[in-house]
Amino acid sequence: MSNIQIPVSVLNLVPIRKGQEAKDAIDSMVDLAQATEKMGYSRYWIAEHHNTSTLVSSATAILIKHTLENTERIRVGSGGIMLPNHSPLVVAEQFGTMATIYPNRLDLGLGRAPGTDMMTASALRRSQNDSVYTFPEDVNSLLTYFGPMERQDYVKAHPGVGTNIPIYILGSSTDSAYLAAKLGLPYVFASHFAPRYMEEAISIYRARFQPSEYLDKPYMTVCLNVIAAESDEEARWEQTSMQQFFLNVVRGTQNPLQPPVESMDDIWQPHEREMATSMSSVTLLGSKNSIHQQLTNFQEKYNVDEIMAVSYIYDTEKQKRSYEIFKEVVDGK
Repeated sequence: MSNIQIPVSVLNLVPIRKGQEAKDAIDSMVDLAQATEKMGYSRYWIAEHHNTSTLVSSATAILIKHTLENTERIRVGSGGIMLPNHSPLVVAEQFGTMATIYPNRLDLGLGRAPGTDMMTASALRRSQNDSVYTFPEDVNSLLTYFGPMERQDYVKAHPGVGTNIPIYILGSSTDSAYLAAKLGLPYVFASHFAPRYMEEAISIYRARFQPSEYLDKPYMTVCLNVIAAESDEEARWEQTSMQQFFLNVVRGTQNPLQPPVESMDDIWQPHEREMATSMSSVTLLGSKNSIHQQLTNFQEKYNVDEIMAVSYIYDTEKQKRSYEIFKEVVDGK
């Protein structure tokens, strides 16, 4: 099997599985981090979601700190910190403190959406203004806070100054592609739930990229779903947990991550199937050989610099095995 030679990373939304409590989900998050660190994954990112009873990734910085504490070398970061919900100074102080305790292990992925519904966004919001529109200024503030002392203004992040924590711009539409390109920052696209604009966003980012002190050429990461198993048939069986996860999103329901089922036909309506399937259309699915072929095709078309894999698999041992198979494919084993 040929070597595809690309860094691979992990995204975790920290879902609660059926029959679990919140503490179990956090323990599973750490267990997966430790397992993927041993496999040689580059980074382990944790999402931010609010007012969702089945995802425990609301206090992202605390989960990152917990993961750093329980791992040794894998980079840990946010996928992402949703800046409309946070003061840039508070983010800089939190991440600056973590970078002081765990040097050279921290990433800061930044999103411009609130990561929740509008009522919850209003409850989280640090002001009555729509801080979605201040996203570019907020990103620049963070770049300054982490920069050298001579660039600081009166207000400084202590700790934070001089930590140079790498900042990544996250996007699920084309808007953030323009910003990442203009600032010369690495860009991460959320194809795992919003694949519609992936191709266009990649093209915009690469075409408009301006070299910066942070990057001399574009660095494009795509986040996608990966369900790898011993056979295609087993992978399709495991996929039904992910399909139920996306059906939750379509219906606006909050069910925990469900075990696989024989068939989804009794669970979703045709229009629900269409919506859920379109959200999860960028998925690598199947046996090692199938995943290898799909990844080869993906890279021939997009040639991205890094792939971040998210895996909605109910059985945690099967989830770890999925990440193991994916890493073996990338390594040509």
